[in-house]
Order: sequence, then structure tokens, then C-alpha cells
Amino acid sequence: MIMTEFKGDKRSKEYKAWKKNYDKASKGVGDTVEKITKATGIKKAVKFLAGEDCGCDERKDKLNYLFPYERPLCLTENEFNYLSKIFKSKKNQITPIEQTELLDIYNRVFKDKRELTSCGSCFLNGVFKRLERIYKEYNE
Repeated sequence: MIMTEFKGDKRSKEYKAWKKNYDKASKGVGDTVEKITKATGIKKAVKFLAGEDCGCDERKDKLNYLFPYERPLCLTENEFNYLSKIFKSKKNQITPIEQTELLDIYNRVFKDKRELTSCGSCFLNGVFKRLERIYKEYNE
């Protein structure tokens, strides 16, 4: 029996960088309010006056629950590689097989239930451009 040596995480550097930023992103209004109060010094002042348990964390969680930001799920490495192939090819047409693959990725990432369409502009403006935006986020 031959043993292969495990060489660690094989995800691309771009994916790792994007994932790190994705995890830091605000999940809702509560996170944004917390960032603003930290930046302006309000959070420190409130903690000084009200003590460590000022209710800020509960308020943040409640605001995140009430006003969440629509956050797409992370692309898998296979999805990222497939999108790389599609977007780098700069083709003028998408085959039905490619449309099905792109829809599968789109529906998983955006938690949607879009179906195949024969309307090219509907697919381009809805599915394709949103996937392209997500793909570009990984590359920035």
C-alpha cells in the first residue's frame, strides 16, 4: 500500500483571500452599526459608562436578524474553476449544457430556484451578470 503525503490546503490563494474577506463582511445592519460605533469611539464610551455588559451584542444580533444583508454562499473551488473557464473564454453564446451548469451554481449560491430559459437577455441580465460579479469579487 502506497501512502501519499498530505500537503495541506490546496485551494487557490485567490479563494483563500476572498473567503477571509467574506467572513469579515457585515451580516446585517447590526454589524454595520457596530463598525460605525467602533470607528467613532461611541462603543468605547458606552462600555465605559454602562460597563462591559451594555447590551450591544444583543442589539447587534437583533438588528442582524431583523435587517440581514443578502449574502450569497461561497463558491466551491470547482464552481470557481468552472466560472473561470466560462468568463475567460468571452464567448458570445452559452450552450444549453453551460446554461444548466451556470443555473446550478447560481441557484445554490443565491439560494434561488431559477429555471432554464430561452430568453437570452433574461439569462444574461439575471443569472450571468450576478455570477460574473461574484466571480470578480474572488479576483479582487
